[in-house]
Amino acid sequence: MNRDHRRRTHLMSPAADEMVWIAGGTFRMGSDRHYPEEKPAHRVSIDGFFIDATPVTNAQFRAFVEATGHVTVAEIAPDPKDYPGAKPEMLKAGSLVFTPPDHPVDLRDWRHWWAFCFRASWRRPYGPGSSIKELDQHPVVHIAYADALAYARWAGKDLPSEAEWEFAARGGLDGAEYAWGEDFTPEGRQMANTWQGEFPFQNLALDGYERTSPVKSYQPNGYGLYDMIGNVWEWTSDFWSTRHPEEAHEACCIPQNPRGGPEEASFDPTHRTIRIPRRVVKGGSHLCAPSYCRRYRPAARHAEPVDSSMSHIGFRCVRRPDDGNVP
Repeated sequence: MNRDHRRRTHLMSPAADEMVWIAGGTFRMGSDRHYPEEKPAHRVSIDGFFIDATPVTNAQFRAFVEATGHVTVAEIAPDPKDYPGAKPEMLKAGSLVFTPPDHPVDLRDWRHWWAFCFRASWRRPYGPGSSIKELDQHPVVHIAYADALAYARWAGKDLPSEAEWEFAARGGLDGAEYAWGEDFTPEGRQMANTWQGEFPFQNLALDGYERTSPVKSYQPNGYGLYDMIGNVWEWTSDFWSTRHPEEAHEACCIPQNPRGGPEEASFDPTHRTIRIPRRVVKGGSHLCAPSYCRRYRPAARHAEPVDSSMSHIGFRCVRRPDDGNVP
């Protein structure tokens, strides 16, 4: 995709709504060079759509809550019927908060740096005693899938498909390693809010941020979109699949506007547990590090249970011409 097309795409955005028009097209989705779930790289075509220029911020989410009275998943105690076998003392409102150790740990066990914190929510991102005061322009976090979808519907929008999100994140650089090109830190510049140092105990914060950063703290990609890489993971509408479909052998068979795999929820009678449906999250976060998680790339993807909320998961919305509510 040439530079003129990328510039025209950006200029079509409706500024009042802080959305950017993405003209659509065909691109190579996924990667054959990284994690197994990103394979195989394959051509996909999508129609044009508007997408939020930034992740939804605390200020924007607060306006939604004040207008609707919405209570997030993290603020509601889980129903014991939905979690057979769970310890009663754990069935309280709360969310997962990053709690870094002060020494090296086994990177195969995420419990070394994540803790379920009672009363943690979008209002209290680090748990009781914390607040979002002075964080209005930071991405809202501790957002479960239902919360993101509720906001999107209130705003007359939707959540992006994985293909839409990835196409937008690439910024017109089809096949590039990162949203800005092939070099992770060109000329030593930090291009996104990611982890510097040995994860999870050494945070050098060379980018100036220990946790989330205000949106628009870094340069936008070629489409004028901010924070498509790093800062917070972002929900998409696609159900998780462990790999992409194979490449179409003929141009006529290239998938058009794919919407991911089938729902995979089920009950495991052996362990008497419910396997919660998972959706795809994209973009990586401020916790992605070369020493642990190299998912700060457009092709990278991760599975997230729909009932989960964490201190590094947020979202942004899209609006499609066929939705009937495009400005």
